[in-house]
Amino acid sequence: MSAVMQNMVLTPPVPERVRLSQRLARRGFDVTTLLLLPALLFVMVLFVYPAIYGLWLSLHPMNGGGWLANYTAFFSDPYTYDTIFTTLKLAIPVTLVNLLISVPIALRVRHMRYQRMLTTILIIPVTLGTVLTAQGMLNYLGPLGWFNRVLMLLGIIHDPVRLVHDFTGVFLSQIVGGFPFCFMLVLSYVTGIDPSLESAAAMLGAGPFARFRHIILPLLGAGLAITFCLAFVQAFAVFPSAVLLGAPSGPTRVIAIAAFHAAYEEYDYSMGSAVAIIMGAVQIIVVMLVMKASSLLYRGPVAGGKG
Repeated sequence: MSAVMQNMVLTPPVPERVRLSQRLARRGFDVTTLLLLPALLFVMVLFVYPAIYGLWLSLHPMNGGGWLANYTAFFSDPYTYDTIFTTLKLAIPVTLVNLLISVPIALRVRHMRYQRMLTTILIIPVTLGTVLTAQGMLNYLGPLGWFNRVLMLLGIIHDPVRLVHDFTGVFLSQIVGGFPFCFMLVLSYVTGIDPSLESAAAMLGAGPFARFRHIILPLLGAGLAITFCLAFVQAFAVFPSAVLLGAPSGPTRVIAIAAFHAAYEEYDYSMGSAVAIIMGAVQIIVVMLVMKASSLLYRGPVAGGKG
């Protein structure tokens, strides 16, 4: 009996086999995480690989001259590198105007009874598309369009006002096309703020401006920064509007037109890739600056919970 007990004590226990799924779960890779693999593969194929290939292509100039020849040529020509400032002068004001319009409308719409119907009406321009919107603006704001005809009929003006084929036409088209996007994002953040916070401030004597300044704006700060970044990236990539409603060789020659000209008119895909890389770099710099400024101004939740 003692020998049996001694063998039981000396025999090491057999380790329990742990399944692969359990080992992965301990490391944070459960079944739900594995469901992200198709999306990750999709992003790798349609975004990461083209970006890496575009960078590689930009470093191999078609006419030789070294890895940085395309970038040197871009920044050596004022007609080319001025497209960066032209695009910024268009994208930043458009984004700011859309935000300034979206915030008060979203604050008003969230209390309305027919919120869904009004929201549907406001996002209709998204369904029209950039080309159809540009065509409609040409017919409405052109020299012989309804807008100029009505003003001339009323005697307000004697000659048509030039609102298309210049900077103004592109600016207005970006407002029309970008506002629904900004509005939907701002509305989602505004509706996430607990109304009881404003009610409590109103009971303490705070006016509408004070409630907006000290309650709504701090809670919307991070959300407005994200909305600005997304809307800016959309506006910075303007192309159809700049061609159809602007002057592609003049005041609305944006950086996307420069990339298209290099790749599909001069058939220099290496230079076109370099312009695209510069375009992406400018967008990343602006987004990083905005997010950094947002983190310095307010460090808190994007919106207040509804309890």
